[in-house]
Amino acid sequence: MAATTYERLKLHITPEKFYVEACDDGADDVLIIDRVSTEVTLSVKKDIPPSAVTRPIFGILGTIHLVAGNYLIVITKKKKIGEFFNHVIWKAVDFDVLSYKKTMLHLTDIQLQDNKTFLAMINHVLSVDGFYFSTTYDLTHTLQRLSNTSPEFQEMSLLERADQRFVWNGHLLRELSAQPEVHRFALPVLYGFITMHSCSINGKYFDWILISRRSCFRAGVRYYVRGIDSEGHAANFVETEQIVHYNGSRASFVQTRGSIPLYWSQRPNLKYKPLPLINKVANHMDGFQRHFDSQIIIYGKQVIINLVNQKGSEKPLEQAFATMVSSLANGMIRYIAFDFHKECKNMRWDRLSILLDQVAEMQDELSYFLVDSDGKVVTNQEGVFRSNCMDCLDRTNVIQSLLARRSLQAQLQRLGVLHVGQKLEEQDEFEKIYKNAWADNANACAKQYAGTGALKTDFTRTGKRTQLGLIMDGWNSLIRYYKNNFSDGFRQDSIDLFLGNYSVDELESHSPLSVPRDLKFLALPIIMVVAFSMCIICLLMAGDTWTETLAYVLFWGVASIGTFFIILYNGKDFVDAPRLVQKEKID
Repeated sequence: MAATTYERLKLHITPEKFYVEACDDGADDVLIIDRVSTEVTLSVKKDIPPSAVTRPIFGILGTIHLVAGNYLIVITKKKKIGEFFNHVIWKAVDFDVLSYKKTMLHLTDIQLQDNKTFLAMINHVLSVDGFYFSTTYDLTHTLQRLSNTSPEFQEMSLLERADQRFVWNGHLLRELSAQPEVHRFALPVLYGFITMHSCSINGKYFDWILISRRSCFRAGVRYYVRGIDSEGHAANFVETEQIVHYNGSRASFVQTRGSIPLYWSQRPNLKYKPLPLINKVANHMDGFQRHFDSQIIIYGKQVIINLVNQKGSEKPLEQAFATMVSSLANGMIRYIAFDFHKECKNMRWDRLSILLDQVAEMQDELSYFLVDSDGKVVTNQEGVFRSNCMDCLDRTNVIQSLLARRSLQAQLQRLGVLHVGQKLEEQDEFEKIYKNAWADNANACAKQYAGTGALKTDFTRTGKRTQLGLIMDGWNSLIRYYKNNFSDGFRQDSIDLFLGNYSVDELESHSPLSVPRDLKFLALPIIMVVAFSMCIICLLMAGDTWTETLAYVLFWGVASIGTFFIILYNGKDFVDAPRLVQKEKID
């Protein structure tokens, strides 16, 4: 079986069935989905009834079971990102969620409302930018992994051979994956970020590509998914690969990021920075070893760059991480702690060179992957930098962009694009492309995990910290605070539903969505708003008797401030917490 999926599709809809027609040259296959029995079969074009309603689609994302029954999710709009070694890479930009059922009359009012909420969750995940696919190329693997494969691997379908860590619609494709004969309709979709640029330095043209692959294991949002699970999967794990293609030669440099691999949590409670808590009873070494055992098998040597603060609330995590590495005593793992905020305070971002100089020899030792125009592997990358801060977003992305530039400098010199003594930083046109791409990567990763664009992108884009950048960071921090406290429960539920961490059972006697809110959750915020409003009204309508006005202002002012502090004291009761049952999230 060729490692491709059908590129051109038509969806034909009748009241009884969905017909997905392959329209590629020479194709006669039709995927039939029975809307009553949910049976999936393979047929030919002559079986499509002429009465069917027809529309073009660009891929099947999969199917999901909700309260009303099954739904088919299809890609209805795509955008071309570029070409990757003659393979077209697409971004999925619009989707449609189609019900198998023709009516909702079989649902009770409560079931109808639950189904509406579940649909909103699915549509929310689909609305967050970052779904990419190719019908002819395996985006889930690095160049180095693809270079070291067997003939049997080459014959597998894209779904079979994909790295399951990065197939975000793996759960949605479970029915199609069970039937190998329909795999050409099963499109693995990556979630993360991809950008591709044709660049020129010294009149020599090359392609520069940046790919970030977000893991679907222990996936979620900022404050509800931290640390690792019992399988060793780290929260917010992203594999980032930088690729250069010049005159048939290909080079790549891979880095990873992921939450500190311990059992810890940081639940929102209305405080600006909730206190991180390390689980005192969990067997940290078990999960920690599982994590690094898998990382070493996949990537080789691990150079950990821990960027968290070495004082305050982040200090215990740094100390625990260092202790675990020391206790594991694995020669394949090196640990470097660099207090990013301390070293770069007062906007002294030039001090990042201290870290780069410290790891320069290690980076040369890890090397990068290079294959020449004849397909011969010249060098392999022997390991990766595993960077982290608290969120593995802002500080992490800055460091990754600097390490990637240093690798790119060496690659372009070796390929003959850069002359001896030339610096990449001096190539103004390329530097602009490079910095903006890494800043866009930061924003994409941040929006997917924290709900807003990244912080510190002014440095990534311009190479220096700016006052405007500080203002934008403040604004993004404010938006993060609101989302993390008041909408992230819904976002976490949405991701868990999409990935299959929660399965809907329409026969369930008690819906998890109908958990009643505590009365104070509803009453206290209303009291606070009313009291504050009355305080303002009293000031605006001040009469001749200022004593009476002042008394009213004091009364309502004390009422609003008092209510605010009651809410703050009971912060965890007012945040938007996840309501769906999740698979094994150890905190």
